[in-house]
Order: sequence, then structure tokens, then C-alpha cells
Amino acid sequence: MDASARIARFLSNRPRIFIGVALGVIAYFIEPWHLRPIQKPLFAWDVGMWLYLVMIWTLMARASPQDIQRVAEREDEGATAMLAIITAAAVASLVAIIVELSAAKGLGARQASINYALTGATMIGTWLLIPTVFTLEYARYYHQAGEGQASLKFPEHDEPLDYWDFMYFSFTIAVASQTSDVSVCSRRARRTALAQSILSFFFNAAVLGLSVNIAAGLLGS
Repeated sequence: MDASARIARFLSNRPRIFIGVALGVIAYFIEPWHLRPIQKPLFAWDVGMWLYLVMIWTLMARASPQDIQRVAEREDEGATAMLAIITAAAVASLVAIIVELSAAKGLGARQASINYALTGATMIGTWLLIPTVFTLEYARYYHQAGEGQASLKFPEHDEPLDYWDFMYFSFTIAVASQTSDVSVCSRRARRTALAQSILSFFFNAAVLGLSVNIAAGLLGS
């Protein structure tokens, strides 16, 4: 299979990401407010990211356990690379926020308000994006485990797991940088939980610092 066929298959297995990226690119070129150079990619990121979040949350809310397994199997190819790309893009968006906030101090009230709106939307959306994509990763681990080799063990569950169970585990790490009452039973899942814990710790610290910065800027304006 050549590279173009692999890319096409990769995107066809992830239609929501493809739609989010496509709408983000369109938003970058047609935004009507004549945003500054650093603001345009932030706006495009926000459009694509929030659209993707709405679509993937809708899927999660409606998915049956059988649907979860089908998604895990369909998105298995390139899943680790996709997780790394999304995580890197989320970190890059935080760096862009820092640059944008530093520029907001010398702008007028209108431009400063645009800056704060963009940085707020980016900060909240990116924080939600990280545990959401890790939720998909943990669901994939769970359904890929062989017979008697569970990667995650949830206490006292008599019914098949749904996305809320995996989201509970992922968002617990996001808010507390530690695991919950779910047992992590495979090396791959432990490494992923460790990576998310470290990322969440620094991400939460950055969000706290940026929130203080935004609040100080609004009070001082």
C-alpha cells in the first residue's frame, strides 16, 4: 500500500478529525475579522477543535459497547501517532496563547477583548481535548486486550463498559494527576497513564497561570 493510500485510509477511519481539520483550514482563510497573524491559527484551531469535541462527545454519548469496540478496531492503525500529534498540537496552542497574551498588553480594548476571547476558548477547549483523546486510547487498550489479559480493571461492573467509564478514568487523571479506583494492569496502559499524568500536571499549572494572567488583564483594563 503506497503512502497516499495509507493517508486516505487513515483519514477515512477518523472522519471526525478529518472534518475538524478541514473546517479549521477553511476558517483560517475566510475569517471576516482580519485577525492578527498569531490570532488566525488560534481561531482556526478553536473552530476545528470545538467541532471535533462536539462530534466525538456526541458519539460517546450514543455509543453502545459494541460501537466502542468497532471504533477501537477501526482506529487502531496509527492510533499512537494520532495521540502524539494531537497532544503536540495542544501544547503548541498553549505556547501560542502565551505569545498572544503578551501582545494583548499593548493593544486597544477591542483587540484585547478578541485576544482574551480566543485565549479563553483555546485554553478551555484544549484542556477538554487532552482527556477526551486519552479516553479513546484507554477504550482501545481495553478492547484489544487478549482473553484474561485486561489492560484496565473496573471494580464491580456487571454490565458492559461504555465511554463514560473510560472518560471517568481519563478525566480523573486530568484533574488530579493520579489514577482512580480503576486498576491499570498492562505495561502499555501504565505508560500511557503516566504520560497523561505528567502532561496533566504541567497543563493544569499552565492553565492556572494563564487564568490569573487573563483575570489581571481584565481587572486592569
